[in-house]
Amino acid sequence: QVRLVESGGGLVQAGGSLRLSCAASERTLSTWTMGWFRQAPGKEREFVATITWSGDTGYYAESVKGRFTISRDNAKKTVYLQMNSLKPEDTAVYYCAAKALSASKYDYWGQGTQVTVSS
Repeated sequence: QVRLVESGGGLVQAGGSLRLSCAASERTLSTWTMGWFRQAPGKEREFVATITWSGDTGYYAESVKGRFTISRDNAKKTVYLQMNSLKPEDTAVYYCAAKALSASKYDYWGQGTQVTVSS
């Protein structure tokens, strides 16, 4: 069974930093694309960042470019999201997701971790 478990969320003041972690089960392959999404109350889920299987290339939403960094450690089957210069508008539930190499969409999701940024 593919399982994703997020951690690292919490309450932080504007301008602060958090690092989210997503631990994947052994069945998750290192060739899979991993991503982060977020959803704020009353808003649609939005893309935050993704990283390729090699870990060499990351892609980011325009709203987080220059502030967030996605990375992965395939040996540990863990993907990270380093969030710096946090803003109140970053407040949301953050979800980790995985997409198989042959898949057209993200089929596996974690339960989410709450990030709250106070002004």
